[in-house]
Amino acid sequence: MFKENTDHLQESLFSAETMLSEKKRQRLRDSEEHHFYQLIFCHLREEDFSCLYSEKYSRPNASINTMVSGLLLMHRKGWTYEELFRQMDFNLLVRCALGLRDLEETPFSPATLFNFQNRLAEHFVRTGENLLERVFDHLTREQVKALQLKTNIQRTDSFFAASNIRNFSRLQLLIELVIRVHRVLCDEDKERFAAEAGAYLKQTSGQYIYGLSKDEIPRELQSLGQLYHWIATHLAPDYEDLEIFRTFQRVYTEHFSVVEDKVAVVPAEQLSSDSVQSPDDLDATYRNKRTKTCRGQAINVTETCHPQNPLNLITDLAVNPANKNESDMLAERLEKMHEKTPELEELHMDGAYGNEKSDFLMVGHSITPIQTGIKGPAPGVQIEITEENRGSYQVRCPRQSVRSSRTRTRHKAVFDTALCATCPLARRCGTFRKKHGRVFYFTHATYLAQKRHANLRALPQSRQKLRANIEATVAEFTRKMPRGKLKVRGAFNAALFAYAMGISINFGRIVRYCTRTLPGKATLLRNLSRFCDHSPIQKPLLRATITTWRCGYSFLRTTFRKIFQQSSYLSPNLNQIHISLAILKRGFLERTQ
Repeated sequence: MFKENTDHLQESLFSAETMLSEKKRQRLRDSEEHHFYQLIFCHLREEDFSCLYSEKYSRPNASINTMVSGLLLMHRKGWTYEELFRQMDFNLLVRCALGLRDLEETPFSPATLFNFQNRLAEHFVRTGENLLERVFDHLTREQVKALQLKTNIQRTDSFFAASNIRNFSRLQLLIELVIRVHRVLCDEDKERFAAEAGAYLKQTSGQYIYGLSKDEIPRELQSLGQLYHWIATHLAPDYEDLEIFRTFQRVYTEHFSVVEDKVAVVPAEQLSSDSVQSPDDLDATYRNKRTKTCRGQAINVTETCHPQNPLNLITDLAVNPANKNESDMLAERLEKMHEKTPELEELHMDGAYGNEKSDFLMVGHSITPIQTGIKGPAPGVQIEITEENRGSYQVRCPRQSVRSSRTRTRHKAVFDTALCATCPLARRCGTFRKKHGRVFYFTHATYLAQKRHANLRALPQSRQKLRANIEATVAEFTRKMPRGKLKVRGAFNAALFAYAMGISINFGRIVRYCTRTLPGKATLLRNLSRFCDHSPIQKPLLRATITTWRCGYSFLRTTFRKIFQQSSYLSPNLNQIHISLAILKRGFLERTQ
């Protein structure tokens, strides 16, 4: 049964904070962890997670805002689960960040946290929705609104997030599957299996391939093909419900083909980049990009970058297979980006993002693409293409201008041979010499690429290099990835990392901005009050606190009682009011001394 956690809103007279001196209490309130409690913990909408729990009257859930905040802190600090629970039990600052008033309180056990993550994963598999993305979107939307940031200019980039798996070679992967299949068999089938594959079961897959020479690998692949065919024929039908056999079946069809009961090894160049990279992570794909290789996922990040913004926040995150092209990532995500920030007018990106599909979508949303680089080598002679109407182009070189004509698959522009013969740039020209003149072939995609580059040149100098600083944002993510690898496996856990880090990075930027430009607690509270839509129980407490700091205790008694009476959650009990007044009065008197 779903139940919201509101215990942290009730101040305790015997909490850990009351045992501290005023000086230490002030340091606690000025700490990053206290700001985390105010900016993140208090604004998590627990009702977004109600779909994970039964609607029947039953045992209530553990506090969701505490578990989600614990996961966010774990990713922000780079803790393991064990370190998270140690910090939660014995670190007063962490307990403050999680809204824990009583030193004896333990909000959840490790098993409860793991079950919560399993529920999130099951919901993701069932619906395709990551609930942590909803948390990220809600917090970011309210933060952008409160800080009055301009979102009409943004920038985007992507980076690899390698899965925490071993980099298997092809032969080692096939042998590893054989060993793991053997583990799940019954005793009778293990004896039959050992008779067929005994050589592979005596040592690990790494030890087996260590003793092989390069010339022996083709023979081993063929031998494994025969063994895989035997397993698929004699064992697979009885174990098809097991996950390892489903993985085996996928690997079998990817690496071998059977024609008339003869097993053939699929050539290495025909293997797909989305074939199984490891039995431990079936979501991982392979990509070789320039000098970097990755077995895992790719994360695309978008953030504001208007020159007038005092700080910039991440507005969108997307986790994709590593083998997906950046241009496809953008085309798939553009609709969502426009939905989150409908003011978006200008998007800065690098040369990998441009394609015809995303350009068409941008035109539909009135977004100007700004591309800082174009794929391919630089042309020897700059040839400009201008679209006059759909399918008709005017093509210009430094010496002449001609109208294009349509071929079966593309467009062509034919330049006058006589003028080309006297051109000093003829040796560097990228046109082709034909009988009827020099011909330049191009497609509509060529025109769009030139248009994106022209958009960059048309910008003021101060806005032409806005994209570059997103590399610093990417670095904030990759610092938590030792050697470029995540500490987790699977697409869902990669997304959990991405959204947790996105929330953490935005929070860090806001805190640094507030503490640098907004000194003093009263000023900070005034700005914090603008952030999110507070629940009915939070509004009166926050308003009463601000009133205390602004007006002093003499104006407080009537105002505070009236505010509490407006709350549908707290009854206007005079004892409650007087206790709360006493606490606020003590804080006010200490402040004025």
